Amino acid sequence: MDGAGAGGAYVARTAEEVFRDLRGRRAGMIKALTEDVDKFFKLCDPEKENLCLYGYPNETWEVTLPAEEVPPEIPEPALGINFARDGMNEKDWLALVAVHSDSWLLSVAFYFGARFGFDKENRRRLFNMINNLPTIYEVVTGIAKKQSKEKTPNSSSKSSKPSMKLSRAEPRAKAKVPAPKDEEESGEDEGDEEEEEHDNTLCGTCGTNDGKDEFWICCDNCEKWYHGKCVKITPARAEHIKHYRCPECTNGGSNSNKRVKT
Repeated sequence: MDGAGAGGAYVARTAEEVFRDLRGRRAGMIKALTEDVDKFFKLCDPEKENLCLYGYPNETWEVTLPAEEVPPEIPEPALGINFARDGMNEKDWLALVAVHSDSWLLSVAFYFGARFGFDKENRRRLFNMINNLPTIYEVVTGIAKKQSKEKTPNSSSKSSKPSMKLSRAEPRAKAKVPAPKDEEESGEDEGDEEEEEHDNTLCGTCGTNDGKDEFWICCDNCEKWYHGKCVKITPARAEHIKHYRCPECTNGGSNSNKRVKT
């Protein structure tokens, strides 16, 4: 196509240029598997020899034979995509071609990275740029569109509320696992009760509930909560305490009259 060849006319030197090369090839391949799918389907004749789908940096595509030179100028796409065309459901076949196309794009990008001597930072930057794009598979199967619809702007509004940092030897409040939709309502009620409980918690030393964003620790003997600074316990120190006893319980001697939480 236009004499671009399998490697394309684009010469890349930086991570940004390699990414631009990949993005152009990706756009061409997506076009073949979506907008131009009828043309692509006809070109992948099972009666022909091993055919490959190439994407070019100028956002065009081509179904053709693999490169003749050995070794090839750049890594080769999956061979023989045409042979499976009539033996599979069309959507499944397109999804399979999409998966192989994603693999090819990554191999070409990191081939360029090795060829141009990218260091660890450049490889990381290149991968992060690639990873921010939906894969060809996600676009072709509609997963990318579904994921974008599921994202809601207010999804993190609840988590932005300040909460107490509570701990025994290990934190009392652990990260919440999102509940299934049918349990979401009951889960919110429990969360409100827990938040209310924390709001009413008073420090056993200073008698206030100030410093909700500060570190708190609970006595495993009397189950009272304390500001870490009031009992001189830091989060780092708490990590090494299996059973914490507050100053009152430590000075009180016997545990026989104390309620121990199991």
